[in-house]
Amino acid sequence: MNKKLAPLTSAILFALSGQFAVANDEVSEEDLETIVVVGQTTNTLITPEELDKYQANDLGDIFRLVPSVSVGGSIGVAQKVYVRGMEDTLLNVTVDGARQTSTLFHHIGRLSIDPDLLKEVEVQAGAGEATAGAGAIGGAIRFKTKDINDVLLYDEQFGGKIRASYFSNEGYKASASLYGRLNDEWGVLASYVYTDRDLMEDGNGDEISGTDPEQSLAFVKLSGMFSDSHGMSLSYEIREEEGDFVQRPNWAESGWNSIYPLTTERDTIVLNHNFGSGDLINVETSIYHTEASVEQDVYDRWGIYRGEVTSTGFDIRNTSILGDHQFTYGVEHREDEVQSGAPRTVGAKEEGTVTGVFLQDHWQLTPALLLSYGVRYDQYDLELVTYDSDVDSDGVSPNVGVQYAFNDNWTLNLGYAEAMRGKEVGDSFTIEAGYVTVDPELEAEEVSNTELGLAYRDDHWNIIASVYQSDIDDVILDQLGQGTYFENVGTLETDGFELKVGYWFEGWNVVASYSNNDAELNGNPVEGYEHIGLANDRGDTLSLNVNYSLSDSVEFGWNLQYVQDLNNIEVFHRVVEIGWSDSLAEIDKEGYQVHDIFAQWEPNDSILVNFTVQNLFDKLYRDHSTVGDYNHIPGWEGVGGLYEAGRDIRLSVTYNF
Repeated sequence: MNKKLAPLTSAILFALSGQFAVANDEVSEEDLETIVVVGQTTNTLITPEELDKYQANDLGDIFRLVPSVSVGGSIGVAQKVYVRGMEDTLLNVTVDGARQTSTLFHHIGRLSIDPDLLKEVEVQAGAGEATAGAGAIGGAIRFKTKDINDVLLYDEQFGGKIRASYFSNEGYKASASLYGRLNDEWGVLASYVYTDRDLMEDGNGDEISGTDPEQSLAFVKLSGMFSDSHGMSLSYEIREEEGDFVQRPNWAESGWNSIYPLTTERDTIVLNHNFGSGDLINVETSIYHTEASVEQDVYDRWGIYRGEVTSTGFDIRNTSILGDHQFTYGVEHREDEVQSGAPRTVGAKEEGTVTGVFLQDHWQLTPALLLSYGVRYDQYDLELVTYDSDVDSDGVSPNVGVQYAFNDNWTLNLGYAEAMRGKEVGDSFTIEAGYVTVDPELEAEEVSNTELGLAYRDDHWNIIASVYQSDIDDVILDQLGQGTYFENVGTLETDGFELKVGYWFEGWNVVASYSNNDAELNGNPVEGYEHIGLANDRGDTLSLNVNYSLSDSVEFGWNLQYVQDLNNIEVFHRVVEIGWSDSLAEIDKEGYQVHDIFAQWEPNDSILVNFTVQNLFDKLYRDHSTVGDYNHIPGWEGVGGLYEAGRDIRLSVTYNF
């Protein structure tokens, strides 16, 4: 670490909520450099060690222990991620810097990553600093994959890992990785992961239709250093998932939501480059190209439907240190294209570009006071190629944050940030809905996010309390019918409170968290059915995670998640607006508590055995972050999200060589 940065990184220690997992009295410099967002205390770092303990297999497993993040949908293709109630479409989501753009179909999720590949996951909840990326009005999620130095020590030349996992509910997973050094500076990592599932059963022992996919993933990364301050990595990933899913995969099967074959595929190539030369030049560059596709054979209705999304872009940023200032500035650009239609037909097409420039400064005013301020400018251009129209917008997004350390234990954070997002390419299914039009007076979405946090830390305790309020004005939402019409529908308000209490002593590591979040559109509740692509309401969530290390080779853990019920939720506000109904209705979201346990045994450096039981008491429940249950409303029978899986006993054995 540059010596001039030492005071700054010391001051931001208490902003790093991901440090609950640290089970000793010291925090490394590498830990300190992971997340730096002044004015925000609810950001979280997820490590591969945490993912291994509970044998993470999908997005729901990845974010299981993060209170500000929830995942709805029982299966990978249907899973949607929500941060503070806002769907991931409002987030800037990247994998090694490659932006994950748009959706293929609004009833399936747009994110897919295999936990086996992950080095870490950073979650930034809420709009923050200018470096978060274009369109980060709800925050950012950054997935980072492993490279050769994460799997081999510097004096090791070759190695590998073989892992076999069994799930009682229901299926198996196998993976193999090989890695080797080409010379002292360069190395290659290659992985293949295959998962095959049978139909899962819910807490009542009933099979959940459309939950038996096959998944495969191939990944290769070349990385190395040209010199001590000049490095590069080049990675390629191809991921496929296929199976028989319900036509709307995030809903339960019904008479008008039948089972059809569906295949999704994603190919991503990413080039990352970094170069440093003293305090003034520390350049990081990401260049990426991603292609994603979905094909569903609705054989008894319209036949084969296919959608494709392609994104190509780059992010170039430099960090300069001038006295007590650390400036980060750069430019990013992305070109997106979405197409839909049956094979060998024209279908519908949209093209969009996003360009942004940004500057962020961290200014160490005094040893105790850190000031962060920044600004970014973004330009959005969208061409509805098939329907011969276009829309564009631009805007400036400032932010300011203050962090003050009262003493070695107490730190105060206060932050305010604005961000904007123009109209981007739509999902491939929606743009083919007869016709697509955009309100000629359409405005860009603009968010203002205010946060206040107080943190305490000593040798055994880490306590963080945060309150926040976020208002997104001019929310863009579509009307679906014979065609699709995009318009501004009002203001999405989210406010809440989060509390994390961590305690570690000798072999014990205990983390308790509480999350309260209220989301309303124009003063009315939001729900994942009629506000698809926007937000979903969730009951207050309490989590308790307890880990105990019996020895260097044996560890046990227990996790409890309690979600409070939501009753008499008034729905159909949006449905009435667009003329699908002339009256409101009410639904309930039942509360639930789910217990998970794990045991991990590492008898030597080569063998790792994990035993996990998820949903220990076989609870029947529907996650609040999936679509609510509308089946009791006349005319809306069949609208309801999938139940989560019942008890799942998982056993995995990993052999390292």
